[in-house]
Amino acid sequence: MKFIAARQSTVTVLPPDLEPTAAELDAVEAEMPVVLAEVELLDALIALLDRPASEFDGRRIRRAHRRVSAARRDAANKAHTVTAEVA
Repeated sequence: MKFIAARQSTVTVLPPDLEPTAAELDAVEAEMPVVLAEVELLDALIALLDRPASEFDGRRIRRAHRRVSAARRDAANKAHTVTAEVA
């Protein structure tokens, strides 16, 4: 049995602190409701690509738009509240 060995060392050396910090994870978690609402909206819009829109589809898209707006509003209010408390 022959062993295959690399002729070169690894090209990219990864830094030891590659993991996200707690602050970065908190920021991602804070943005998650907006991301999920946008995914729901995209799902509703993608469903309409291959067929005409029905009344149900129109309601689904309007509901998804409202959820995106509400999630963005809540995220903006939360960010404003946090910065006001810090200041």
